[in-house]
Amino acid sequence: MNHMRRRDFLGCVGAGTALGAATGWTSTRALSAAGLGPSIEAQTFASGRDDGRFVETAGFLHKYLQELKPKLAFRPDLSLPQFPAWRQAVREKLLEMMRFPEVPPQPEPQRVDVQARDGYRLERWEAYPEPYSVVPYCVLIPDGASQQSPLPAVICFPGSTKSKESLAGEPELGQQAPPDDPKWSDNRMAYHYVRRGMVAVAMDNPATNELASPLRPRSSLSVCAIWTGRCYEAISVFQKACVLRWLANQNYVDPKRIATSGHSLGAKPADILAVLYPDVVHAVVHNDFVCNWQERAVAQNLDVPGAHQIVPGLFEWFDYTDLEASLAPRPLLFTEGGRANQIAKIRRAYAIHGAAEAVQVYHYEKHRDPDSRPLDGMEMPIGITMEQYFAYANVDAAQHRFRPTRAVPWLAKVFGI
Repeated sequence: MNHMRRRDFLGCVGAGTALGAATGWTSTRALSAAGLGPSIEAQTFASGRDDGRFVETAGFLHKYLQELKPKLAFRPDLSLPQFPAWRQAVREKLLEMMRFPEVPPQPEPQRVDVQARDGYRLERWEAYPEPYSVVPYCVLIPDGASQQSPLPAVICFPGSTKSKESLAGEPELGQQAPPDDPKWSDNRMAYHYVRRGMVAVAMDNPATNELASPLRPRSSLSVCAIWTGRCYEAISVFQKACVLRWLANQNYVDPKRIATSGHSLGAKPADILAVLYPDVVHAVVHNDFVCNWQERAVAQNLDVPGAHQIVPGLFEWFDYTDLEASLAPRPLLFTEGGRANQIAKIRRAYAIHGAAEAVQVYHYEKHRDPDSRPLDGMEMPIGITMEQYFAYANVDAAQHRFRPTRAVPWLAKVFGI
């Protein structure tokens, strides 16, 4: 096959090839039959060679990722006696990947402001995780919280570009009033928790809102962080870990009832902190869908949503669904459904502990009825768009937001409120 024909062949996987029969036509028929996608051929990398090798570097890397078996992936046949050793291996490897810096003693967090609110007070604090770094955060403390009457606490992380102010139900910095937006009302994560009687901490994601820079966007920062041997996710977790440890030492907080709660981009740090600090984090609210990122990257032809999502080396060892499985039997909530096979994997980890009830999964309203999830159980096709992937993952992207009516009552029940 000459050069031009090979290029033509790339992305034209169809009825004439074995790979086309396995990916392109199968995926489009499934989507079309379910009324969830156009009747077009899926496109993916094809070798065009008898030995199955790729001239295109992207094709080689895609096939490598497709065949990669993470070394510490959760195994459904894992026995209960074997589970602690596997969990510890996952924790140690994850801690290694986070590349936390070794820092000399830093100043203790300082309170910079306090304001009374109806039923609680809003405190503004600064943390100093490492040299040169300042991390502002908000603390919402219910009236009556004290050393004599410590309360449960939850540390809250927003979606990609949302702010700690939005989590706290406050106007954005420099503005006089909050937006008139139903999603904003739902996304007041810390506010909803404090109204239910929990201490709530609200934090920004790095390089957003008060942590943003007019000189460099998050994308550039994320790449430069990798050059330094760190990454965006690891910096985010390190900053949040500093505040988590501080929170656990406050005398008005019950240290046996602390949770992490993250929406969208903030959901992954909520999981990671729970893996790294099992004696501090006693429950996790993952306000997003259950996602195996390796499966997603293969399905979408290596199309990944930004360098700020990347933890170097992660896929070699495990995926986020493996991290979530390692949390068993601690209480874990998913609020926006996900892929049936990935949910089943996490449920299996909890079943091993006899704690099936400790993991709760809600689906988007659109997919609440099992009959509305026709692609459950079907193999994920390769070479599909993000929208088609969302169809297989039962995601209703337009309705993606924090779910106070699911998360708050669930966590209140877990903590016995």
